[in-house]
Parts: sequence; C-alpha cells; structure tokens
Amino acid sequence: MNERGRRDGGEFGANVRSETLDRRTVLKVTAAGTTGVSLAGCLSSDELITGSSSDEETITVGLLAPGPESDFVGRSMAQAAAVAVDEINDNGGINGQDVELAVGDTNGSPLEARRQYQRLVLEEKVDVTVGMFASEALVNIMDDIAEQETLHLTAGAATQIASRRVHDEYDRYKYHFRVGPTNDVDLGRAQINFMNDIATDIGWESIAVLVEDYSWADEPWDIYQEQLADTPVDVVMDERYPPATNDFSELYDDVVEAGADAVFISTAHTGTDALLDWSYPNRPEPRPQPRPFAFGGIHVPMQVPTYYENTNGACRYGVGYSAATEESEITEVTPRFVERYHDAFDSYPQDMGYYAYDAVALFAEAAERTETTDVDELIPELEEIQYTVATGTVKFYDTDHVHAHDRVYDEDDDTTVGIYFQWQENEDGEGVREVIWPEEYATSEYVTPPWAVASEDR
Repeated sequence: MNERGRRDGGEFGANVRSETLDRRTVLKVTAAGTTGVSLAGCLSSDELITGSSSDEETITVGLLAPGPESDFVGRSMAQAAAVAVDEINDNGGINGQDVELAVGDTNGSPLEARRQYQRLVLEEKVDVTVGMFASEALVNIMDDIAEQETLHLTAGAATQIASRRVHDEYDRYKYHFRVGPTNDVDLGRAQINFMNDIATDIGWESIAVLVEDYSWADEPWDIYQEQLADTPVDVVMDERYPPATNDFSELYDDVVEAGADAVFISTAHTGTDALLDWSYPNRPEPRPQPRPFAFGGIHVPMQVPTYYENTNGACRYGVGYSAATEESEITEVTPRFVERYHDAFDSYPQDMGYYAYDAVALFAEAAERTETTDVDELIPELEEIQYTVATGTVKFYDTDHVHAHDRVYDEDDDTTVGIYFQWQENEDGEGVREVIWPEEYATSEYVTPPWAVASEDR
C-alpha cells in the first residue's frame, strides 16, 4: 500500500473470512437469480450449495443490502443478520419455528433495490424485510411496502421522507419502522449534542464545518446552520463542498487561514480523500507541514473496523460517529453480539451491521410477544415496544409525531443513539476505535494530534 492509503475503491474494502455457524440458517444471496448459500459462505462464492428450504414451518427474514459479496457495508449487514438468525434458532426459533435468511443484493441502485424487494416478498415469500442502506433506495420501495402490506424494518437509510409518509398517510405506510440509524434530523441533533457536551473540553473551541454536497447531508447541514451558533464552539468557516472533490488542499488552506482548531466534517462518499489530505505523516513526499488542526465528525469510512490497516494508519487521531464499536459496551447485548460475530467471521461489524442485527432481533421479540408473524398484530406491538438491543433501547416515535415509526432519539433518557470514537493506537501498534463520548460509554480519553495546536498559539 502506498503512503496515500487506498483511494481506488478502498473506502469500504476488506477481506473477511467466514466461518461456519449453525446450518439451520440458510442464506439465499442473489444478484441475478436465486442461489442457496450456506451461512459459512455468507458471501463466499466457493461455499455455494444447491437447494434451500421454504416451508410453512419456517419463518423467512429478507435482508436488503448493497453488494454483500463485495461491499464491506453490505457484507457486514448480511453477516450480522445471519448472527441474529443463528442466535434465534439456538434459542428455539420464533414461536418454535426455525428462521432462515434470504439476502437481496441492492447493488447500490434504487431500481435494483426495488427489484430485489419484490423478489424477496413475491418469490421468497419472506415474513419481514430488514435493511436498505441508501435513502434513495428506501424511498423507491415505500409504495411497494405499502402495496405488499409486509413489515419492513429499516437498518441503514436515514431519510425522514419514509417516516413523514407514515405520519401523513398512516393506513398506507404504517408497515415501515426505522430501527437505525436515527433519521437525518436526529442525526444532526446528535452532532450538536457532542459540540455542547465535549467539544471545548477536547480543545475544539473553533471549528470549520465541511459537509459534502450529497442529499443525505441536507438535514444535518440545516441543523448545523440553525443550532451550531448556540453551542460553546465558534464556527469560523462553513462550506458545502462539491461531490467530486478529491483534493482538499485549498479547503484546508482556508481552514488554517480561518484559525480553526478542528475540521468538523460530514462525509460518506469523499471521506478517505478528506482524511488523507489532512493526515500526517501519511502524505506523499515532499510532505508539506502538518495541518495544525484536529479532524472528525460524521465520517462513514472511519466506521469500517479495518480502516486503520486500509489507510496505513492515516486515520490515527481521526474522530468518527457510529452506532457502536468493537471496544464499546452500549448494553449487555453489544459485547455478546460482537464476540459472536468475530468468532464466526474473524472480523468486526461495521456500523450498519449493528442495526441489521438489532432489526432481526427486534422482529423476533415482537413475534414472540404476539405469538404470531401477522403484520396486523406486529404493528401495534412495535408501536409500544421498548427493547434493549446492541445499539441501546429501541422505541419508536408515536404515530402523531412527524417522524412516526422512526427510532426515538432523546439525549435525556436511554434512547440516545450513537457514540463518538477516536482511532488510536494500542501498545502493539494496532489501530483501535476507542469511545470518547458519551462519558458513560467512554473507553478512553481523547488524544490531541501531536501536530494540532490551539488557534491562539498559531
């Protein structure tokens, strides 16, 4: 790997080795057709087997994920859902019925997401669908969810469009619930809470706000514009930069000129370029002077557990936002899930993997409580449920809330969702994601990059 790390498609790249779990769990991973795949081959072509079970004694969960054979996010979602299904079967299934998992590859396309959704519901006869990473893809299947009257538990997409439809046309769209992450409005609120609670304590007294110009970031950007001025932090620069940006040198020159202590970034698609242009000493020769500011915020690539190796350590000192990490203990469920995932796949889940696991577990709990998979009984149960999963306690906004059926975000109770972590290096020279906020989940204190200096010292 060169000193710039992996730019060419490597933001979510990693090799994950799969190990065998209980073969009662059956995956049907499909892109252009239906193929039975053992859990051991969740996503490994050399483990393909023929045939699959589908009978009245089996409950089928359909997962929608991007490129589960090639994309780290999609693979993590599929493997996490498989862990959840295997746990359920180890505990007797759902109401005594075995559970299997059918996976639809959305291929990062709203059109393919719709095709895979229809295949799972109409051909695989799934009892519930979970997942859906991209907001555009979720919006594209909302009418299908309504027409098929099949429960869908989102694990991935943050758009508030889905929940607004539930609010505006409840009888039509009531089948949609969002297990995680929080919707895009609450995602922005969470960043404001971080700024209020800890930013100045870690030396971020002035920030430069950089937000990539993609639709997913529209609501967080609006929240920043409305609320950052009321935090203890001084916003010395804010800018939405173009989607095609792959060189941040001029932007960072402006950050230095503005005297910011930190770049506060919101990025999913451009995150690695932004990180590598900041990181020191991981820039190519001749190396310019290190950027004298810290770096962090919503940074999707940093959520990948192998990112330290993928970037040759360039993400050290970078700060990111996530559902959980392999170091965290959000609830008693978190380390249990992480351990089982690691034992099975010799890897750790990415952010969306936690939510996929939680969505399957939540469906199983609701079905056990109602003793049925009938959607008309599951919906009122879910509307009242409070259930502890790997990412915290799930409960949903009321039907009269503008974000009906979205997961509740409330910083004043145990429904707060999301933690801030920092990539640090342990004594063995390995990269670890240590939780630095909220305090009750912290596994380490924030470490200031050695090249970052306070604005008054420049």
